[in-house]
Amino acid sequence: MPPWAIVLIVLAVIAVLVLWAVGIYNGMVRGRNETKNAWSQIDVQLKRRYDLIPNLVETVKGYLKHERDTLEAVVRARQVAMGASGQGAAAQAQAEGQLTGALKSLFAVTEAYPDLKANENMLRLQEELSSTENKIGFARQAYNDSVMRYNNSLEVFPNSLLAGGFQKAEFFEVESAEERKAVKVQF
Repeated sequence: MPPWAIVLIVLAVIAVLVLWAVGIYNGMVRGRNETKNAWSQIDVQLKRRYDLIPNLVETVKGYLKHERDTLEAVVRARQVAMGASGQGAAAQAQAEGQLTGALKSLFAVTEAYPDLKANENMLRLQEELSSTENKIGFARQAYNDSVMRYNNSLEVFPNSLLAGGFQKAEFFEVESAEERKAVKVQF
């Protein structure tokens, strides 16, 4: 075999290895970006939820004059949840759990007010909040699926050889059993 043929074969093998490495690297970049996008989708739904809560509080306020502590707890939990944005999945999950608990307390208290349960604005807010809670659940699931795919791409061989500059993503996990229960939006 002539020397130029050996050089061509070596160059071809090197080119294949380089293309293969580039493909793996690009796949990890796509996975990281998909995970960031999935997190952004959660943020969109959480923003919608945060925007609905002041309307809910205002609607309920007139009926629940004696339940001021419950309303204030919802407002505080909303502020904490909004402040947790950008602090990672674990911090956001904890803050969202507190907000969910405060909303559950609010909904439990409103059961004692039949006029409030029949209020048209309250019914509309109930429907919007219910829809938003479902969208948040779906967005969390999509995010966690994306995190799983991304983290798997970092850990499998031979990708792990090229994953030095990539950080594993955090799952959006609920810590307590109470937080795992869905908000019951029923008046």
